[in-house]
Amino acid sequence: MDEGIPVRVITGGEERIIEVEPGANLRDSLLEHDLPVYGTLSQYANCGGRGLCSTCTVEVAPAPEPTHWHDAAAVRFGYPRLSCCIEVKESMTVRLLDKHVWGQVFPRQLSPD
Repeated sequence: MDEGIPVRVITGGEERIIEVEPGANLRDSLLEHDLPVYGTLSQYANCGGRGLCSTCTVEVAPAPEPTHWHDAAAVRFGYPRLSCCIEVKESMTVRLLDKHVWGQVFPRQLSPD
């Protein structure tokens, strides 16, 4: 059996490393580790990982090439990536986003310099 791939997950002010099976779906892996991929409403009403509803968005680095049309559009227009469309093939850092309404992500407040 292959060893798990370390995935660094940042949520709020906390950081955690999870082990993910090579080739596993990122969304499914995050949910298996009780990590909040969805917002308050979208945790109950979402597309189930089919890449249609855009509610499982995350920031990821290094960002893998998109393999799904919806995820490719997110890359093209600079939106967060869909965790349901990412296959874990290498170590990565994933930032879970604060979601307020449906899958809506509010822009970050920049601190004054």
